[in-house]
Amino acid sequence: MGEFEVHRVRFFGLVPAGVRCLACQPRGGRLALARTDGAVEVYNLAANYYQEKVIPGHETRSVEALCWAAGGERLFGAGLGGEITEYDLARLCAARSVDGGGGPVWSMAANDSGTQLAIGCEDGSVKLFQVVPGGIQFERNLDRRKGRILCLSWHPAGTHIAAGSIDIVRVFDVCSGRTVQRIMVNYHVQKVKRECIIWSIAFLSSGAVVTSDSFGRVQFWDWERGTLLESHTVSTSAVLSLAVSEKEDSIIVGTSTGATFQFQLLPVKIGSLEKRWVRTKPFQHHTHDVRAVAHSSTALISGGLDAQLVIRPLMEKVQKKSYDAVLRKFTFPHRRLVSCARKARLLLFQFSQHLELWRLGSTEGTGKDGEVLPLCRMPEHLLQLKSKGPEHIYCSCVSSCGSWVAYSTASRFHLYRVQYEGDGVSVKKVPKAPKMLLPAYQLQFSSDSGSLFVASARGSVHVLQLLERGGCKHLHTFRPPSGCPEAVYLLAVSADRHWLAAVGGDWVIHVYNLKCLKHHCTVPTYSCAVTALAIHPLTNNLVIAYSDQQLFEFSIPEKQYTAWSRTVQNCGLHKAWLERDSPITHIAFNPKNPSHILLHDIYMFCVLDKSLPLPDNSTLLMNQSTLKQLPETARQRQLHAFKICKKFQPLLFADLLDENCLVMVERPIMDFKTQLPLPVQQKKFGT
Repeated sequence: MGEFEVHRVRFFGLVPAGVRCLACQPRGGRLALARTDGAVEVYNLAANYYQEKVIPGHETRSVEALCWAAGGERLFGAGLGGEITEYDLARLCAARSVDGGGGPVWSMAANDSGTQLAIGCEDGSVKLFQVVPGGIQFERNLDRRKGRILCLSWHPAGTHIAAGSIDIVRVFDVCSGRTVQRIMVNYHVQKVKRECIIWSIAFLSSGAVVTSDSFGRVQFWDWERGTLLESHTVSTSAVLSLAVSEKEDSIIVGTSTGATFQFQLLPVKIGSLEKRWVRTKPFQHHTHDVRAVAHSSTALISGGLDAQLVIRPLMEKVQKKSYDAVLRKFTFPHRRLVSCARKARLLLFQFSQHLELWRLGSTEGTGKDGEVLPLCRMPEHLLQLKSKGPEHIYCSCVSSCGSWVAYSTASRFHLYRVQYEGDGVSVKKVPKAPKMLLPAYQLQFSSDSGSLFVASARGSVHVLQLLERGGCKHLHTFRPPSGCPEAVYLLAVSADRHWLAAVGGDWVIHVYNLKCLKHHCTVPTYSCAVTALAIHPLTNNLVIAYSDQQLFEFSIPEKQYTAWSRTVQNCGLHKAWLERDSPITHIAFNPKNPSHILLHDIYMFCVLDKSLPLPDNSTLLMNQSTLKQLPETARQRQLHAFKICKKFQPLLFADLLDENCLVMVERPIMDFKTQLPLPVQQKKFGT
């Protein structure tokens, strides 16, 4: 692997926002997720659950409910601001908003055909909206009663709506708008009445209404008679969320203790036609409230206030033998929030509403492999840039020399000139940035800090020249030849400033010639999303990582895949590599060793040596710490291209400062979990 001096950085104080709600695309391959800070994310289930789209949060826009409509093509959200918002998934922004007219919106659901939306409001009303081209139209109010509507569910036939409130479930007839059934779910404890909060509800095609409540119960009701069919107490505290499979034979529920449970509709006896709901599988993957659950055709999905998204496969639906091979846990975003000024040895950290610029510490000591060296200069917090307004920051970048910092929100682009005078730092904003840059989805400086590349809407990339006096000048705009409705989300620039590669939401990679200012070629399309790409500084080969963990190398000058890349595809990558559950988020190169490719995900750092043979499936894909414990002869037998280090976890960023020095940015899970509210206390055996 080689010896490096490693800067182990743990002062990035990122606290991911908790998961508030989930929505599976009906009969589709995407999962929408909303966080407590208002951000909305879209995961592609077919592309190994890659987080392909992120719509930044907004201080005044909370999201309490998400749903897909119009055949799963359009995504809507609603929250305590009282508005229904439609999201533009191509331009990654809130496209349009309509006032719900009933105060804060607590719940929202679409009918099975996706043509109508129902919202539950603070004032106790249920309102219907028609989904029309270009927006939604208010249709009418259903019968209004006192008490906020916390949850909603349509009957699959679209004829009735069940709504949950405090102590009561009401069923509405959609045609007449009247309440046709009232079910009281409260009960008495020691003759003292306690409120029973209906947190989640589901209307089954059989006519049963399923509720989860603050008493830890999952109950099944006959809505026509208003009688209780079944009751299951699954927790001593609240059951907060509930979701039903498409075939209505499985239910997942989430509790405030962090536990999730699965119910299945099973025959009473073997061969019997009579079926009952049975609690079959408990899971404990969360430490805090499980506020959202979803049920796809192949997996149980849960999201908690601990910021973790957990995707647990239904083993009868997948071909893999190992449960761990298909279990997915995501805590951190699949995009980079750290950028590095290599020459100046600075790090820029991106938070939701501010940026932090840090100078790395230094040491004069030397030691053996694995030793911690004493610092002669501590890391220094140089600068904090606060973003004005309620919008969250979408992207940011610092130049290699550290003299330029740029960031963008949905409606503002900011460019700053940073000057270092002794121990002091001065910042000057560059005035009159070109308005055409908005919205900016990705920023990248050239290696000589003379240019800035701004990825914008519809696949376009703007080229800015940075002037020594502190200004900027627009030089050119690249647009894909075939046109693209999606935004660019990844950029890569060659070290000689000759080539630029850009990837849009359609997953097509376009390469542009920066000398001629023309489109050069298009990389052959692949069936998965691109998670990282970089251009080799010596060969100008484009290295691409995909969400299914495949790696490709494309020669830009020759417009074709390299011989090494073809060998990789013919031989295949190791099965342990392909079963990894976290995408590659960054690729770098070591100029000292042209055959080395440096890449990392959340759980590992890898040096890929192209001069060594690829491992086959019979070879152990061991990490370096395990390899060091083997005798020399055994190590030689295990020699292959993948040199993996798992010492640094969770790894948010890794890069090469120079040929002998690495920087690793970690964010230990327990460091940010101590900043979360305390979870529900549970009695444990022996305490």
